[in-house]
Amino acid sequence: MRTPLIAGNWKMFKTVNEAVVFVKELRDLVKGVSGVEIVVAPPFTAVHASADAARNSSIGIASQNLYWEREGAFTGEVSPAMVKEAGAAYAIVGHSERRRLFGETDAIVNRKTLAAIGVELTAIVCIGETLEERERGEMLSVLDRQIKDGLDQLSAQQVARLVVAYEPVWAIGTGRTATAAQAGEAHAHIRKRLRQWFGGDAADACRILYGGSVKPDNIKELIAEEDVDGALVGGASLEVRSFADIVTRSGRPAI
Repeated sequence: MRTPLIAGNWKMFKTVNEAVVFVKELRDLVKGVSGVEIVVAPPFTAVHASADAARNSSIGIASQNLYWEREGAFTGEVSPAMVKEAGAAYAIVGHSERRRLFGETDAIVNRKTLAAIGVELTAIVCIGETLEERERGEMLSVLDRQIKDGLDQLSAQQVARLVVAYEPVWAIGTGRTATAAQAGEAHAHIRKRLRQWFGGDAADACRILYGGSVKPDNIKELIAEEDVDGALVGGASLEVRSFADIVTRSGRPAI
């Protein structure tokens, strides 16, 4: 059985103090919940303080991005080892905003994924089609390309420990959400390709999250789909009670 994972991506929101207050409050709100893995991704400036605030709790910390080199003359970039030392255990790679606003290609996503795995960070690799691609009937071919090129050179064992986040770009920050059936179709296709290209064990172990206007009132329907293993939450993760509600509806009360 794959443990559901709920990850909150704060994007460029929250100061260090705001992040710490959030994590401490979240600890209290989810302390009675089990059967679900919880991750928050603060801005780089708040990774260390958030990790300190989350210490000895069920909350893991992710970086929202990283660079693929270990060190060097790369002004403004942060290496995988740096975010790991700051307290991150996960790294989001290839978010649609990174692809759209900063020109990240599948080849760049691949380099970043390999770099994250190289320092034993759990990579959360984002894939997904635009509205135009979906309307042209290209959704499945776009996903195939992003999986094949983004996960190039990964072993089956590495894919098994990976997290893939399916984000239909047309549903991110728009208030539009893929129906549970649409999400289920995409996730089933992704799992099929992982099985075809990396083997059954890897496909069965790899968690696939849905991202795109996830809220407390739609999370249960989404994760009821067989191949939906949780969510990458954007806007609804910025308010602690909303995020805790999503987590609670994804897990089960502790006995």
